[in-house]
Amino acid sequence: MRWLVTGAGGMLGRDTVEELTRRGEDVTGLDHAALDITQQDAVEGALAEHRPDLVVNCAAYTAVDDAESDEERALRINGDGPGHLARACATHGARMIHISTDYVFAGDARTPYPEDHPTAPRTAYGRTKLAGEQAVAKELPTSSAIVRTAWLYGVHGRSFVRTMIDLESRRDTLDVVHDQRGQPTWSADVAARLADLGPHLGRGASGVFHATGSGEASWYELAREVFSGLGADPARVRPVGSEAFPRPAPRPAYSALAHGRWQELGLPPLRDWQSALRDALPLIRKESLRETP
Repeated sequence: MRWLVTGAGGMLGRDTVEELTRRGEDVTGLDHAALDITQQDAVEGALAEHRPDLVVNCAAYTAVDDAESDEERALRINGDGPGHLARACATHGARMIHISTDYVFAGDARTPYPEDHPTAPRTAYGRTKLAGEQAVAKELPTSSAIVRTAWLYGVHGRSFVRTMIDLESRRDTLDVVHDQRGQPTWSADVAARLADLGPHLGRGASGVFHATGSGEASWYELAREVFSGLGADPARVRPVGSEAFPRPAPRPAYSALAHGRWQELGLPPLRDWQSALRDALPLIRKESLRETP
């Protein structure tokens, strides 16, 4: 099977290409410089050239706060771009996995959102990501998967975990929000699940799946876990309310996702977030030290 990964320069895109390569798959990764998914002709050309059996779209506008004042551009990338890819996949007989987000939900639940829960985005970013979901589902109703993830961190690129690692060495104490709950998720675990999902897609598997770490935590709890993993005193992390860090885009108070649909494929949910973090921390710290001048 031939794979094409868009957004291959980003955190999840890089991990996906690396995971597929490790498994011996035939994979081509295209970053933004190689393929701008907002350009329909470029998308058509890329699929005609590479002839993939499956496209994994990791390309996205992810600046949540900037999207509040730049929604038109965010929509071109998060909404129109996936539509271009889905139409090209339909033309060339390819299947598609599209990465989406917990921000398509209202963020006010008390229990994890199932895959079929009604969407109600409250931010520009969430609206544009939902538009992308709808475009893919319309063009490829039986040969696409929407994979929602959240609270991603990884070896490549910036993330909350990477920031905590950096600040631990520079701050005596750190104030971190305690009243927002979600699921810390290692991008390498998501990449492995995308590779697992690919062979099932179009053969009885389609629709929405949730790929987030099992369990849930607040940002405060995650920060304490990072400090503990670094051998630092977690008491140096202090809890504060969301009002301490006002942002242009409101953050969901609760955005944990349920994982029921993996059972249909005989696959377990992603592992618990604490064990994933324990494995990821040494790798992220090593990369952080390598990049520090």
